[in-house]
Amino acid sequence: MDFYGFYTGKIFDAYKWLGAHLDENGAVFRTFAPGARRVSLIGEFCGWDEIPMKKAYDGNFWECRVENAGEGMMYKYRIYRADGSCTDHCDPYGFGMELRPANASFLRELHGYPFHDQKWMQQRSVCRDKPLNIYEIHFGSFRKPSEEPDVWYDYEELAERIVPYLKENGYNYLEIMPLNEHPCDESWGYQGTCFFSPTSRYGTAKQLMAFVDICHQNDIGVILDFVPVHFAVDDYALASYDGTALYEYPNDAVGYSEWGSRNFMHSRGEVRSFLQSAAHYWLSEYHMDGIRMDAISRMIYWQGDPARGVNHIAVDFLKYMNRGLKERHPGILLAAEDSTCYPGITKPTEEGGIGFDYKWDMGWMNDTLNYFRTDPKDRVRDYHKLTFSMMYYYDECFLLPFSHDEVVHGKATILQKMNGDYDNKFPQARALYMYMYAHPGKKLNFMGNEIGQLREWDEKRGQDWDILQYPVHDAFHRFIKKLNHLYLSHPALYEKDYEREGFRWLDCNKEEQCIYAFLRAGKTEQIAAVFNFSDKIQDNYRFAAGDATELKLLLASDAEEYGGKGSAEKKSIRAEDGFFPLTLNPYSAYYFLAQATAKTK
Repeated sequence: MDFYGFYTGKIFDAYKWLGAHLDENGAVFRTFAPGARRVSLIGEFCGWDEIPMKKAYDGNFWECRVENAGEGMMYKYRIYRADGSCTDHCDPYGFGMELRPANASFLRELHGYPFHDQKWMQQRSVCRDKPLNIYEIHFGSFRKPSEEPDVWYDYEELAERIVPYLKENGYNYLEIMPLNEHPCDESWGYQGTCFFSPTSRYGTAKQLMAFVDICHQNDIGVILDFVPVHFAVDDYALASYDGTALYEYPNDAVGYSEWGSRNFMHSRGEVRSFLQSAAHYWLSEYHMDGIRMDAISRMIYWQGDPARGVNHIAVDFLKYMNRGLKERHPGILLAAEDSTCYPGITKPTEEGGIGFDYKWDMGWMNDTLNYFRTDPKDRVRDYHKLTFSMMYYYDECFLLPFSHDEVVHGKATILQKMNGDYDNKFPQARALYMYMYAHPGKKLNFMGNEIGQLREWDEKRGQDWDILQYPVHDAFHRFIKKLNHLYLSHPALYEKDYEREGFRWLDCNKEEQCIYAFLRAGKTEQIAAVFNFSDKIQDNYRFAAGDATELKLLLASDAEEYGGKGSAEKKSIRAEDGFFPLTLNPYSAYYFLAQATAKTK
């Protein structure tokens, strides 16, 4: 290992030296604990009796070799603090870990899994001019083999269920909520105890590799949630690891997050090397196609509060890490969950930006959902909540998210957020999703949204798949499936997402009628999208669609086959004096292929 690089926060491969590594003679164990008085190794290979570890390199590292250690054996580090007391810790760089509440690390051999995804790895990209339709998932509650609390499908069993579902439903990327080991199910993985251990809830490291491999062989990309901000407070993990604040701030004023976890101290080179190595580890060893970084606002500003000022050290760290990951893994996708107005999140680092490919558009998400919560009579007042996003859209490369955070903790599911009674929620939700998929920006939808889930997400329960026995939910699911495949197959909806000529308002001044219309353009096609978000029929609506002389209907949210009352629109509409006449049903949305009559000589 490059020790100077480790201390200065420059390396991405600390896990290749630190941690436990198997070889033909057993295993070598190494840990970084500069504040420890002494360190012992305990494990299955020694009957959990102490094996003294010796200081290595400069005395800040501890090391020992065990000849009879083998794959799958458990171990811990017993770390003696300066006052003589001790705590048994899991390995910060361990590749496997017991299921909570147990907390020993496992010896794991990472090498040997035969990936078959070379074609995918060579052609993957950030999808800037390609469709990016992400299905966000929590592995433990997508489907469950039993309603018993600690019974889950393993990674390979999940692949058998998830991959066909994604292909059938028109999703080409999967985003998995954090898979690093974590003790509290309710944290969903966002408060980790080991950043290099795939959670044992769903199996082993090689089973996870197999999952990703199967996804790639089916042309599905895999993005992993990663948490570079904070970690769990459990005393067997990173907290006070060597008896000192080794990974966290020593000052509690900035040391604790709003979630009660410990904040990483990004000014320490060793912490930077740890986090960079963890991100690189998932991309390198598991062939992940991207990283979505959680709660980036808490790194940009102290405690996420702009009034406290910019945390320049953490911002510089993000820039360095993103640049280094991109250099090592061309084609990967880096996304930031960030609700701030800090500039340059998706600007390249060589141009002074932070270097993410995408930023979650939290403003669009909040404005849109608030609009659809509103009584139709008040949407006249709130009309421009839906036009505001295009005022700032080109400042960053945005991704439109309806994520897990929007369907928990009393917020109601996406369908339930729609204003009005049960019957009126479905047409509004169909129109909402057509607005989302026509709006510029890549897409993300959380599991269960596509079937019109009514119950808030609960990490302990599988999705309510039996709800599809009800015709209205089955029709809604078929609608989302149709919309997804239409999105994937029409370049006008994604090809110029981040070019100004890819979007043009056709009508954004119908406040009283709550009508909106805009044009999406690709290189070879144009799609006109028209929306009536009022609860009234809008007769004799007329609009122009650029140089188009004919509109061909691609999708109508009010079609009977999707649970609507039947679209009033024809399959093909000709312009009359340059304008297209339409009758718009309440809570309706329409996509038209906009075509110009070929000129003759």
